[in-house]
Amino acid sequence: MDLNDPRRPLLGEPSRGRLRKTAAKFCGLGSWKRRLPITIWLPRYTFESLFRDLIAGITVGLTSIPQGIAYAMIAGLPPQIGLYSSIFPGIVYSLFGSCKDITLGPTAILSALVAKYVAYSDDFAYLASFLSGCIVLLFGILQLGFILDFISKPVIAGFTTAAALQIGASQLRSLFGVSGSSGNTFVKAIINFFRNITTIQLNDSLLGVVTIISLMLLKYATIPVGPDSSSCRVRFAKLWVYVLRARNALVVFVGSILAYILYVQGWTPFALTGKINGGLPRFGPPPFSTVVGNRTLNFTDMLAVFGAEGLVMPLVTILESVAIAKAFAGSKPVDGTQEMIALGACNILSCFGQSMPTTGSFTRTAINHACGVITPAGSLFKACLVLLAVTLLTDAFFFIPKTVLAGIIIVAMTSITEFGLVTKLWRNSKLELAVYSLTVLVGAGVGLEYGILCGAGLDVARTLAHAARPDLHHQLFKVGNQDCIILTLLGTLTYSCCEHVPRQLRRRAGEHVHVAVLDARHVQRLDYGVAENLISTILDLEQNHRFLLWNFKESHKQLFEDIHPGFSGRFVSGPSIDQHILGLEPIPMR
Repeated sequence: MDLNDPRRPLLGEPSRGRLRKTAAKFCGLGSWKRRLPITIWLPRYTFESLFRDLIAGITVGLTSIPQGIAYAMIAGLPPQIGLYSSIFPGIVYSLFGSCKDITLGPTAILSALVAKYVAYSDDFAYLASFLSGCIVLLFGILQLGFILDFISKPVIAGFTTAAALQIGASQLRSLFGVSGSSGNTFVKAIINFFRNITTIQLNDSLLGVVTIISLMLLKYATIPVGPDSSSCRVRFAKLWVYVLRARNALVVFVGSILAYILYVQGWTPFALTGKINGGLPRFGPPPFSTVVGNRTLNFTDMLAVFGAEGLVMPLVTILESVAIAKAFAGSKPVDGTQEMIALGACNILSCFGQSMPTTGSFTRTAINHACGVITPAGSLFKACLVLLAVTLLTDAFFFIPKTVLAGIIIVAMTSITEFGLVTKLWRNSKLELAVYSLTVLVGAGVGLEYGILCGAGLDVARTLAHAARPDLHHQLFKVGNQDCIILTLLGTLTYSCCEHVPRQLRRRAGEHVHVAVLDARHVQRLDYGVAENLISTILDLEQNHRFLLWNFKESHKQLFEDIHPGFSGRFVSGPSIDQHILGLEPIPMR
């Protein structure tokens, strides 16, 4: 059988010098543009991009204000800290970010994680942002972007679905004006909603439902334009496209006007965002000491308070952000290293302006994506709006109904759920369906960070199982009057498969096979234990079979020879195996 035989599978050649190429990419003269992405998209920036980024920034900013306040309260911090945490990360990310859809800011998960430390002092939140940023930035500098490769499509889909369920369920309280807490998981949010369902407010519910219906109608309300359409209709259709892209900001504006008119008439039927305490943050380095009670804690003492559990924050920061980046990138590649550098820089620099730990926000990123953002400049416009809100325009956002914002978030969540993937995985890969299901169930029931960890863990287990049970392609053929079998070894044969490969060799080399050929053309790595067990199996089977080891690398030949001197006589090479089989001595009859 020839190497060029069409019956043989075509397999890719290995990549070489990957470490050298990675170092060259990071340290090369042209790499600075990749590390400062604004230098790539800014020279090509257009007026249309500016308009769409501005619309997206305003819409996301209107959502960031109440969410920032809510997440600050979850963490036990003053409300304005949540707004500061939406300003400075947006400014920094517009310089270093490579994913146009990502919106950084405080999240429910990080707020809950930092709350236990804020119970000692607010200073722990600012130091947590600094330390988390340092760890994430170190991950980026060390080129650990390959972590993205361990987050598969089923895990991402499960994570997005669980996040959509949790975020949507958490908005039910604001949508219907129900009292009580929303809960930090999908299950808790649903339980708390039905536990307090008797407190539903009719006015909030009506406005929220109308908001959702309006957004859904605007989402699909297009004006068809044909070749015979008038110029007026074409211009109106183009204008209508911009109206549709600004639909989130439009419903917020209409809802605020309605609330203001009713407020002037002496009636406040909706729960409003309310007053925001204005003012700039206190700029300065993060606190490396603080006072708790009557005791002064130095930097070492504060690190002791964080303990090993404090490492969860930067890990969750990376997991959330890179998962969101990969989810919204679609088919485009994600530069995981650059995202870590941007995320680390955001947390480090933002802590100088009283910011708590921040990462990618699923809700705000989904809204940013739905608004048709073009570049990371959308984060800059969002930051500018929040900055205006916290300094000059606090009164202007007083009348935004919370139920309108809840409606916007719920509609945004419907666009990122991936329930349709279930049927595809069921038909084609049930094991990946198990990964997806585990991620959704754990994420919705226990927490998003646990869901993605469990999903990624099951994926790793699946990969390890594949490494322990590699595929051995086999094919029967005949040379002269001899029945032969060729076993093709593939990829990396590690210690985990040292029993599996010899077992497969025994099973395939049946009684009717005279010659067994091991083709190692595509073997990249061969561990000592695998070679040792192969030698033992071959020596045992040679009483009734002849073995040829075809196209082994010189390093692998040397390994076999070191284990069993004199074994090199079984190695052959060349484009065709037939001539070597014909040259074998026949097996003596017993």
